[in-house]
Amino acid sequence: MTLEQLRLFLRRHARRMWVRATVYCALAVVTALVGALVKTWIPETLAGRIGADSVGNLLGILAASMLAVTTFSLSTMVSAYSSASTGATPRATRLLIADSAAQSALATFIGAFLFSVVGLIALSTGLYGDSGRVVLFAATVLVIVLITLTLLRWIEQLSSFGRLGATINLVETATRRAIEAHLRDPHLGAAPGIGAPADGHPVDTDRIGYVEHVDVAHLSEIAQTAGVTVHVQSRSGSFAVPGRPLLVVDGAPPDADTVAALRAAFTIGDERSFDQDPRYGLVVLTEIGSRALSPATNDSGTAIDVIGTVTRLLCEWALAAPAPIEVRHARVFVPAIDVDDLFGDVFPLLARDGAGLLEVGVRLQKGLAAIAATGHAGFEAAARRHAGDALARADAAMSFEGDRRALRDAVVGLRTSA
Repeated sequence: MTLEQLRLFLRRHARRMWVRATVYCALAVVTALVGALVKTWIPETLAGRIGADSVGNLLGILAASMLAVTTFSLSTMVSAYSSASTGATPRATRLLIADSAAQSALATFIGAFLFSVVGLIALSTGLYGDSGRVVLFAATVLVIVLITLTLLRWIEQLSSFGRLGATINLVETATRRAIEAHLRDPHLGAAPGIGAPADGHPVDTDRIGYVEHVDVAHLSEIAQTAGVTVHVQSRSGSFAVPGRPLLVVDGAPPDADTVAALRAAFTIGDERSFDQDPRYGLVVLTEIGSRALSPATNDSGTAIDVIGTVTRLLCEWALAAPAPIEVRHARVFVPAIDVDDLFGDVFPLLARDGAGLLEVGVRLQKGLAAIAATGHAGFEAAARRHAGDALARADAAMSFEGDRRALRDAVVGLRTSA
């Protein structure tokens, strides 16, 4: 595992719920026991003056209530995950599970419960003494304040947690973050792809799955050592199978050790990830819109919301000032994201599933017209092509001539205003 892959591993595991809960629990245990360590610095007469003798009752109430709140929060979160999976798409559930606010709330409740239990155990053993009770009492008051603030935030979040609109916003935020990262470094520090040489040596994978991450720095080190150049063929999000090259080596044929090292620079998993893959967020949004247009759901409003979200993201992408290309790894070439693939992830599915609905067709044409109006050459050509395809699909699917005429009039109006 390379250093970059180790960072990726740690970053992903830091988003897991048990990691945050473990950290909070460790802090709770330390906080509960700190009174025994500093009791020699606290006057014993202070305990009676501030009512520290009541700390045992407070801890008992806290332990019982936090156990109930934790159980309730867990059941609520599981229900929210199930709701997002069935109402939106299972791919969006991963974002809900990694939501830092929900994880912090649950970890706070578990940590407070553990703090109470450890405090009660230490009290029963006489570990604190009168002086230590003062510290435990102060810590208990602080924990109660923290729990109160967390509960207030958690109640506010529960009003939207797992709801369809909030899930769309969560996916939009993750997608925008991935797009911004891509715009800052579109070629991952490598040189822009110039096409693999015909006489190059392809290196494929020995696994089947999605490319989640490409360690360009590691590829550069290998290319520098071997005296070759490397042309990446599979960016993050590509489906890797044996026989489909991950990269092409230009130079001397790589030996078995070099091939293994080149393969190790590609992290391949069972699912796509938002890291290094701005297209994935658009795919998830499209799945939400496509499910909303299914006969079982029949929710054109959600589909229109998704079209608006996708339009906003692509317009921001098109209007963003291009960052200067910084080539940090001159021996590695990484191609740009293909615009046709980008638009193909979204608009054919929405145009197909919403072909018979006038309101969806009009909103789709408006969205594509807005993207075309940004002036981005690649986006404009793709948007106009998909707008024509969507109009043809709608014309074939609509049985009422009035709807077809209204859609054509809307298209003419958009072209005239443009």
